[in-house]
Amino acid sequence: MTIQNESSVLEFTLSGLSETMENRYVFFSLTALFYPLMVFCNVTVIFTIISHKKLHEPMYLFICNLCVNGLFGTAGFYPKFMYDLLSYDHVISYVGCMIQIFVIYSSALCDFSTLTVMAYDRYVAICRPLEYHSVMTSQRLLQCILFCWLTPFLCMSVLIILIARLTLCGSTVEKLYCEIWAVAKLSCFSTTLNNVFGYIVILAYFGHAVLIFCSYLHLVKKCRKSIEGRNKFIQTCVPHLLSLINVTTALLFDVLYSRYGSKNLPQGVRNFMALEFLLMPPILNPLIYGLNLKTVRQQIIRLFFKKQVGISE
Repeated sequence: MTIQNESSVLEFTLSGLSETMENRYVFFSLTALFYPLMVFCNVTVIFTIISHKKLHEPMYLFICNLCVNGLFGTAGFYPKFMYDLLSYDHVISYVGCMIQIFVIYSSALCDFSTLTVMAYDRYVAICRPLEYHSVMTSQRLLQCILFCWLTPFLCMSVLIILIARLTLCGSTVEKLYCEIWAVAKLSCFSTTLNNVFGYIVILAYFGHAVLIFCSYLHLVKKCRKSIEGRNKFIQTCVPHLLSLINVTTALLFDVLYSRYGSKNLPQGVRNFMALEFLLMPPILNPLIYGLNLKTVRQQIIRLFFKKQVGISE
């Protein structure tokens, strides 16, 4: 009977802010500056790519997809976080918690899937240039974008179902937002099935990393043979590598903290580790591509400064 009562969880308490509430107005001010800036940077890149037909190429459309995903994932965290900073009761409904888990983590997986198809696109463009347009057709582009979104949605849907079946013996989530492992830890019974499927997802996306690594081995071998190849690699592949390092580091922070994080660390450090993948990739991705890719950069300059800047092919 006790388990029956305790498992009827209608809302969760988020305890991640409990020790830092004295600085909540500082955090709110910083977030109120950062979140609109992040939205602005992503929307600028999205609008620039969509509004110029010369940028309607697979590489740029994948960048656009990366920025759309950044907006999607952060929308699941920042509005609620800003509300909590101004509130003394940091609670979220059970349904709201499940939605937040789905949005935040499907976005994180979508980032990795997008970087994987971008690596494939660069491999075909540089290693098989004569076949590029016959391989990267509109149909293949659509398939790649659907893969980026549907695979994470499917993985997270299964994980949400596995979490929803758990009988919970607590309602305090020791983070700033709802997180898969933190909710699973509240289970009264074994979470072996959840853990096994969770590791399967991690291994599957580790496979994505292996594919990216293999594609870049081929790219390096191909590009070192000519100056033109090296220039093409630096211009289009280095930004992708920077984004890959950015996203991978952020996700490693989250996975390692969630599974092995120590409660002896100061809460501020724990919060930063938990937030790293919601802070860095969404703001760095549009900056990396907006500043490093000449074609995108020129169109952004033209957009804001009305200069007739030519786009080099």
